[in-house]
Amino acid sequence: MSEQPTLEAAYGKTLCALGEKHKKLVVLDADCARATGSVAFTETFPMRFYQMGIAQQDMIGTAAGLSLDGKIAFASSYAAFLTRAWEQIRNTVARASLPVRIVGTGAGFASAAEGSTRQCFEDVAIFRAMPQMQVFCPADGKELDEVLSHLAEDLSLPAYIRLGRSPKETMTKDVSFTPGKASRLREGSDVTIIANGFMVQRALEAAEILAQDKIEARVLNFSSVKPFDEEAIIKAATETKGIVTAEEHSVIGGLGSLVAEVLCQKAKGPLRMVGVADTFTESGSTEDLDERYGLTKEALVKAAREVLETQS
Repeated sequence: MSEQPTLEAAYGKTLCALGEKHKKLVVLDADCARATGSVAFTETFPMRFYQMGIAQQDMIGTAAGLSLDGKIAFASSYAAFLTRAWEQIRNTVARASLPVRIVGTGAGFASAAEGSTRQCFEDVAIFRAMPQMQVFCPADGKELDEVLSHLAEDLSLPAYIRLGRSPKETMTKDVSFTPGKASRLREGSDVTIIANGFMVQRALEAAEILAQDKIEARVLNFSSVKPFDEEAIIKAATETKGIVTAEEHSVIGGLGSLVAEVLCQKAKGPLRMVGVADTFTESGSTEDLDERYGLTKEALVKAAREVLETQS
């Protein structure tokens, strides 16, 4: 695995590359371009960048209008603040199936140092429940590049792209992103860990620990949350002894809920969800917050062992 830039830096770099290729691509931001990474685009294509101020509702409405004019619109802000524009996203973008690309940065504990109000753990649930809306949660900068490149070409539906913490290494070096498909990052027949975003790194770390006790964990990267790979979940339930989900998001409405829905309807098997409980989080360092809210490799190892114990 190789070192990689932050997801925000990768976002800005990819926007610039796509801007060269797609002359109709425009970028909007809500007064946080340096934080989101879109500042790189305004420096390269100043006439195609719209600084909307602290007005996410206006940003989404403007992006919708630009898309109606044939533009490929990427609109970015802190994930926690995009909820201000929920009505505009629902009624102006999603109901009309406009191909606006909404990018939420600083999700999870990525903004831990900036205070708990910027820590967002509800966004996947909100966007996943919205008809017509695609939802993607890339694991690293390489996959983010592939997600954005796909969305600059396929303008069939609106999309939400969630950017959380940046892993130290590239998780998806040997696999390619395909919308609606999970990528298998590690083989295993004992237990399956299904993860996305920053927690993909934690899942691979947990699998290494489990392997020391001769427990082989399959690791699936579910960066495509909607559409999603139902077949991969069914195979995990039938080919391994249980499933653990790992997400830097609430356990309500996110990846764990998605897997539980499939298990209720299409397959059977034990499930443990590792994520943030039904609570508002606190300010602090990412290390302390990971421990407090259970987003650690140790928590994943414990959950995997619990799943296996139900089958013994």
